[in-house]
Amino acid sequence: MKRPITRGLMVGAGAVHISAVGVLAMFHQRWVVVDTLSLAQITLVLLGIAAGALASPAHEVHPLKGGIAGLFAAIPLALLAAVIQFLAPRPIFIALTPGLLKILTFGLPFWSGILALLGAGIVCGVIGNSLRAIPRLPRSAVIAGIVAVMILGVFQELIQQMLPYTGPIGAARQFVYVWEGLTPAGALAIFIIAAVAWPMWSLIKGRSLPRTDDQLRRQRMTRAGIALLVLAILPALAGNYIGQVLMLVGLYILMGMGLNLEVGLAGLLDLGFVAFFAVGAYSTALFTADSPHALLHLSYWLAMPISVLLAVLVGVIFGLPVLGVRGDYLAVATMGLGEIVRVLVLSDFAAPLLGGAQGILQIPKPHLGSVVLGSPVQLFYLTLIASAVAAFIAWRLENSRLGRAWMALRDDEDVAQALGINLVRSKLAAYGLGAAFAGLAGSIFAVMLTSVYPSSFQLLISINVLALIIVGGMGSLPGVVLGSIALIGLPELLREFGEYRYLFYGAALIVMMQWRPEGLWPSEVRRRELHEADEAEIVDEGADLIPAQPQ
Repeated sequence: MKRPITRGLMVGAGAVHISAVGVLAMFHQRWVVVDTLSLAQITLVLLGIAAGALASPAHEVHPLKGGIAGLFAAIPLALLAAVIQFLAPRPIFIALTPGLLKILTFGLPFWSGILALLGAGIVCGVIGNSLRAIPRLPRSAVIAGIVAVMILGVFQELIQQMLPYTGPIGAARQFVYVWEGLTPAGALAIFIIAAVAWPMWSLIKGRSLPRTDDQLRRQRMTRAGIALLVLAILPALAGNYIGQVLMLVGLYILMGMGLNLEVGLAGLLDLGFVAFFAVGAYSTALFTADSPHALLHLSYWLAMPISVLLAVLVGVIFGLPVLGVRGDYLAVATMGLGEIVRVLVLSDFAAPLLGGAQGILQIPKPHLGSVVLGSPVQLFYLTLIASAVAAFIAWRLENSRLGRAWMALRDDEDVAQALGINLVRSKLAAYGLGAAFAGLAGSIFAVMLTSVYPSSFQLLISINVLALIIVGGMGSLPGVVLGSIALIGLPELLREFGEYRYLFYGAALIVMMQWRPEGLWPSEVRRRELHEADEAEIVDEGADLIPAQPQ
């Protein structure tokens, strides 16, 4: 019984935590299915099901262990309810309110609510463990239906803004949604549609699996084309908010591709990467702004390549002092250089040129003929084109002679030098080309805000770019895109949850590093490196099973 008890208590501790910090009470304010299911109730049910699923090994179905795990997941919540009822701890823990007690006891009298909570834990645990007994296809259909209802219910405000009020789509919208969330009939319809569509898609996909490398390559190209088509159409239909979020994702994709050249390919850990982003932004401001700080009054299309070239120059100069530094010391040294750039921008010495803490204002929007690219949707298309060009360049670099030299440099500098690779030239090329991508992102960022401030270029930007590369997959261009969507786009869509979105952000990072340490879409080299020990262990176990030959 040790496993179900410990798994249940772990899940219960997590439930107590989200209750004590106020997440559960906030979730209860949001209906997923109006007047039927709140997000808090669904969260408690899913936690009980998770406890039951973790109660026994993956190949074992044991409903009794699932029920025990669900019970022990509910016990910490019952104790928390007792603390709220008898000790009144709200002066110390402001989130432990009578409202939270009402959620935990289902609005029933205290002792009846506690029994209901424990019983619900047992039932959810049994269900979570018994799900393994259901065949894979029906189980995946049920899960697909639940996930579809959750997504369309949680993001209902965003989705309703995208849907028209008239015509067939408007009629469907009125059937599925009311202002607060999904209608019961709409939720049931969504569940049925998703539960039917997912197995059909799985069967079709299973029959059309590619058999050769050419078919696999064509399938990937088709998926990439569909993704680009969706990206091109979605902002125009969804409006400025989605365009703004996707534009921010595109800027981080640009920076991620640049840092991926340095970290993912060349193995040069750079925590001062935000400095190149700042150079691109400030250069564009100085060359285009209608401000006393402006040096020239060029059009954006002339200022952008100059800003990129200046970022490349700064990247090369940036790399010179750290040519002989490796590993963690390189990270500290580059972080110091990045902070030097930030301090210089803020200093009184550079204030006559860069504006100091007040920054540079009145940066004009780019013009394309008589059309002003002023809205977030229009600027998103500019970012999308820049990201596509940058992705092509990065892909060609990865498969070039220079890219292979970077990968050799990443694996072992001494061996790379012995093979005839010029370390100085290769490192400076990585810093310069990586800075070019960041400078391009900074240039677009400046015209997006029409102003630049030193506070926009903090160390956190470098950390975020490094994090999206790790989460997406080190050395992988598709991984950069997925990492940017996961770490930049999703938190922006969850902005309505306030400061709690960073709690979800951190939890997602922890789960990600446990579940897929190689990233969401890693490169083949990175996947082999991380799983080499596992493969060797499997080979050794197989060798042990081979009977020894007689002498």
